Amino acid sequence: MAVLRQEADPGEAGLDADALGRLDRELARRVDDGEMPGFLVAVARAGRVAHLTAYGARDVAAGLPVESDTLWRIYSMTKPVTTVGALMLVEDGLLSLDDEVGRHLPAFAEPRVYVDGSGEEVRTRPASGPLLVRHLMTHTAGLTFAFYHAHPVDALYRAAGLESSVAPGTDLAGTTDVYAGLPLLFDPGTRWNYSVATNVLGRIVEVVSGRPLDTYLTERVFRPLGMTDAGFEVSDAQADRLAELYGETDAGGIEPIAGLPLRGRPRFLSGSGGMVASAHDMHRFMELLRRNGELDGTRLLRPETVRLMTRNHLPGGADLRTAGVPPHDDPGNEGVGFGLGVSVVVDPSRTREPSGPGAYGWSGVATTTFWVDPGRDLTVQFYTQVRPRSSHTVFRDLKRLVHEALAG
Repeated sequence: MAVLRQEADPGEAGLDADALGRLDRELARRVDDGEMPGFLVAVARAGRVAHLTAYGARDVAAGLPVESDTLWRIYSMTKPVTTVGALMLVEDGLLSLDDEVGRHLPAFAEPRVYVDGSGEEVRTRPASGPLLVRHLMTHTAGLTFAFYHAHPVDALYRAAGLESSVAPGTDLAGTTDVYAGLPLLFDPGTRWNYSVATNVLGRIVEVVSGRPLDTYLTERVFRPLGMTDAGFEVSDAQADRLAELYGETDAGGIEPIAGLPLRGRPRFLSGSGGMVASAHDMHRFMELLRRNGELDGTRLLRPETVRLMTRNHLPGGADLRTAGVPPHDDPGNEGVGFGLGVSVVVDPSRTREPSGPGAYGWSGVATTTFWVDPGRDLTVQFYTQVRPRSSHTVFRDLKRLVHEALAG
């Protein structure tokens, strides 16, 4: 076990200590008001952690505090990790961004696109082109999530038992076959819809590498980077450090809810959202990206691959609002594009929160997030464990207050 520690004073890292105090007070207020059980926030510049605060409880009922070694369900922050694993296979010459998904997963060989209708009356047509690996990484594949309730295909996902993105009683291979039997929302590569695509990518990693996803990522990513707690399950020795998961109540408070089944190896290895990790683990992962694919003498990706990963790949250089289908076509997505597994700021003047050009990262459904701002040599990570009923406003305040702390 390795623990994240503060390594520099804010001032020597070009951060304003008073502004960071305001950040801590705002986050603590949310805990004291019952909106969150506790939190951890860490800000680093040039790779050195210059602000690290843990506050509140990782388990309210048990009275256990958030500590720097607390373990978090990072949910969709798994996606960039899976994407890095797949890009390593690209560099190995075993996979290409332009490979047809059907080459590795035959069930996807002849994708069909929704035309009209609903339920058993749905009409489809052949896709105008093949589904490619790059479409999975950029969420331009035409796949979806069951919980959107925005498109008739979303309802087909629910009818197939995919409310939690896993077909009941199946593993990753079985679930991706179920995805393949459902129509796409649009022709691959033409629009953006956040989806189960990274689960399909994770299955491709398994097929191409010849190893289960958890084994592959442990051997190729976690161990080389020293991500000592990262994985898809929690051991007996780790269990006490795992934060409890909460959901919002009708009254605006929080209550414990069921989370990922992390005790014992899960049958379904979700490349989209199955990981647990510590702040130390994710600091190491962010540092790999900030340093263009190398960390402490270990190189996982070439610099040009990281640059490719962290630039906008949306059709015509569009942002998420322009390229997105409902519910993604909202003002909050203006100025933000999407790379390979991460969002990318393309126009800071149009983003809802203060952002640096080229800043990239992603978030998780339990209100966790990270981003890397290359122009400011900055990395930020934040954790609590609350599944909100709607979008949580804490990210907006987090970005605003971190931005105010950038004194130089």
